[in-house]
Amino acid sequence: MVITGRGSHEIADSVEREIAAGALEAGTVLPPIRDLAGELGVNPNTVAAAYRLLRERGLVETGGRRGTRVRPRPASAPRETGPGAVPPGARDAATGNPDPRLLPDLAAVLAEVARNRAGRAPTLYGDPPVLPAMEEAARSLLAPDGVPTDALTVTSGALDGIDRVLRSALRAGDAVALEDPGWPSEYDLLAATGLKSVPMAVDDDGPLPEELAAALRSGARAVVLTNRAQNPTGAAIGAERAAALRAVLAEHPQVLTVEDDHGFDLVDLPFHGVFGATRRWAVIRSVAKAYGPDLRLAMLAGDLVTVDRVRALMQTGPGWVSHVLQEAFVELLQGPRVGAREAGRSYAARRDALIAALAEHGLQARGRSGLNVWVSVPDEAAATAGLLSRGWAVTPGHRFRASAGPALRVTVSALDVADMPELARAVAASVRQPGPAV
Repeated sequence: MVITGRGSHEIADSVEREIAAGALEAGTVLPPIRDLAGELGVNPNTVAAAYRLLRERGLVETGGRRGTRVRPRPASAPRETGPGAVPPGARDAATGNPDPRLLPDLAAVLAEVARNRAGRAPTLYGDPPVLPAMEEAARSLLAPDGVPTDALTVTSGALDGIDRVLRSALRAGDAVALEDPGWPSEYDLLAATGLKSVPMAVDDDGPLPEELAAALRSGARAVVLTNRAQNPTGAAIGAERAAALRAVLAEHPQVLTVEDDHGFDLVDLPFHGVFGATRRWAVIRSVAKAYGPDLRLAMLAGDLVTVDRVRALMQTGPGWVSHVLQEAFVELLQGPRVGAREAGRSYAARRDALIAALAEHGLQARGRSGLNVWVSVPDEAAATAGLLSRGWAVTPGHRFRASAGPALRVTVSALDVADMPELARAVAASVRQPGPAV
C-alpha cells in the first residue's frame, strides 16, 4: 500500500487508485490519521479531510476504534452478484436475476415498435420526456392501487428513481432509514452520496413500526421501503402493517418517504403503501423483474414538488428515458399480461418448495414473495463455502445486513421445484459440516 499526496484531494485520489488497482482490498484498515500525516509530512486535518472525501465517495467507512477501512462493497462494485461468483459446474442460486424463461420476448416487441415508427419523425431534443401513451399507462397501473397520479415521471429503473428522489430533498450528512436486511445497492447509494443509513429490522410484513419510530427519533430525514418482493427476505407490506407505518409517519410529516415497488406484475400479493402519510413522498414502480432488467424503466408518482425536482434532475443528466423503451413497455401492456402473473405463481411454487424442504431439516427460512429465500444459519461464510463444495452457489447474507443475524440469500429463479429437496439437503449438510471460510 503506497499512499501519496500533499493535499486532501491528492491523498484521497491516491487511496482511490490503490483500491481500484486491488492493492487495498475490502476490509483493509487505513493508517491512523496522525500516523499517515506524519508519514506524508502534512497536517492531520489534511488527512482527516481526505478520509472524509473517501467516505463521501462510498469507498471507505469509519467504525470508531476499528478505524477507517475499505468498504466491503465499494461503489464501483457490480449491483448484483456477478457471474464470476458462480464457479463452473456450480448451480446458480446466487445471482438474483429473474428467470429468462419467464420474461417476454423483447425482440418481437422492439420489432413492432420499429414498424410503428416507420415514417415518423425521430425523437429530438426538446420533445416531451414522457410519451402521452406512457403517462396514460402509468396512470392506469397506479391509480387502481390508490396512488395519486397528478404528478408523474419516468426514470431509468428503481435505483435511479430512488437516487433522484433522495437527492431532490437531502444533502450530505442527512440520515435515511433503510431496511435491515435490505438491498445492498441502497446502502451503496447512500455511501456514495454522503448520506448516512439508519437500519430498520424487518419481518415478513416489512419494516417493524417500532424500528421506523426509533429511526425517525434518531433524526432520519427520509425512509425507503419495499412494498413487495423485498430483497433479500421476500417481505411484503400488508394492509395492517401499512396502517401502522402510516401512523408512525404521521407524527413526522416533514419526513420523505420513498416506496420501491419492483415486485409490480411479479407478485400476486396486493400493493399496500404509505404514500401521503407525509408531505413529501414517492412511489417507484419498476418493470425490470417482470419484463426484463434491460428494460430500464420505472414509473414514478409523488407529490408535486418531489416529482418536479426529479424531472429537473433528469434534465441535467440524461434528459429522458428512451422513447423506444417507453413505447416497448406500452406495447407489452397492450398484449396479454398472463405471462407476468404466471411468473409470479412459478416463483411462489419454487420458494414454497424450498422453505418446506428446509423445514424438514429443521432450518428456518423466509420468502413470502419475489425471487429469494432468506435462510438463517449459524455461520454464513462457512455455510457458503460448504455449499460451493457441494456444487451450489448462494450469496452470503453479510452483503445485505447491518445488524440482522447471519443468513444466506438463495435465489430460486434459476432453479425448478424439483431441485429444492436436493438444495435443502445440501444447505443442511453445509450447516452441519461447513466448508472452509470464504
